[in-house]
Amino acid sequence: MGYIRAEDVLPESVLALVQQYVDGEMLYIPRKGDKRSWGSGTCIRQELTRRNDQMYADYQSGVTVRELADRYYLTEKSVQRIIRNYKD
Repeated sequence: MGYIRAEDVLPESVLALVQQYVDGEMLYIPRKGDKRSWGSGTCIRQELTRRNDQMYADYQSGVTVRELADRYYLTEKSVQRIIRNYKD
């Protein structure tokens, strides 16, 4: 994401107001309109759900948390959190 100079696009009065809060700093201005949820532009959310489903099935069949962490390249804490979410 590139940036544009505020002085090139903002009226002087608006620029002066912004400078009262963030003088000389970089400022992110979010897009207007509907916010997209995380993963909505890709299939990653579905892929992670499938992975977690498989991980929980493996856990139910006797695979240990340590083995799951090694298999899925996660920390044991992450595996425990995923399993705990399925138990709730």
